Amino acid sequence: MDSAFDKLDAAGFLEIWQHFDADDNGYIEGKELDEFFRHMMKRLGPKEKVTEERVQRLKQRFMSAYDVSADGKLQIQELANMILPETENFLLIFHREAPLDNSVDFMQIWRKYDVDCSGYISAQELKAFLKDLFQQHGRKVSPAKLEEYTDTMMKIFDKNKDGRLDLNDLARILALEENFLLQFKLDAGSTAERKRDFEKIFDHYDVNKTGALEGAEVDGFVKDMMELVRPNLTGPELNKLRAVLLRHCDVNKDGKIQKNELMLCLGVKHMA
Repeated sequence: MDSAFDKLDAAGFLEIWQHFDADDNGYIEGKELDEFFRHMMKRLGPKEKVTEERVQRLKQRFMSAYDVSADGKLQIQELANMILPETENFLLIFHREAPLDNSVDFMQIWRKYDVDCSGYISAQELKAFLKDLFQQHGRKVSPAKLEEYTDTMMKIFDKNKDGRLDLNDLARILALEENFLLQFKLDAGSTAERKRDFEKIFDHYDVNKTGALEGAEVDGFVKDMMELVRPNLTGPELNKLRAVLLRHCDVNKDGKIQKNELMLCLGVKHMA
């Protein structure tokens, strides 16, 4: 395996990814997956005959080892782990012991690197983000390599090709888990059930456990709340909706949303 791909760099990896993710949906799956393993078999054993049976055997072997999510398709990080030499696997820096499962943590990262508060992450801001990540992981990267990795990441994750990343693009990069609020029906159930759900929701977004949502906690709540009805929320839209929420819910005008204020906003004021 290594000898077939040991000279692969970020640009070469991008070329392979874009070729086999033909429908640009962020996965290699179905016929794309078979075609990828057919290509892989030719590289691994150029003198050996490529048969459908051998392709499927190779596919089964590698998918059992690298399909971490066990969904029968390859995500970009899984493909990188499969074919990129470790010294070139720039996507390894996004590997986490625990996945990013809270939009509050995600919004803290977003706010930190959206330096000009444009509601988007530019190539320069992405480069700063990558540089910090490499340093945190103790990896030395030359300026040229950092440029290459930044360019590759933009080409892979900038879905609308406008030269910048929006909220959804960065969520894909960081493998942000499913919207926390999808598990609740805020307008249904008994009073007791709604009270229990509200407590879970507030506790999830009150990361600092102060009894009020502030800063990135408000951002994370707004992001998840609005994405229930508007899946492709942009940074500028989030900023506007955040201001609307604070205007309506922040009764005492301290820039935070207290627990009782959020109760009123969600129409569960009689639960306490």
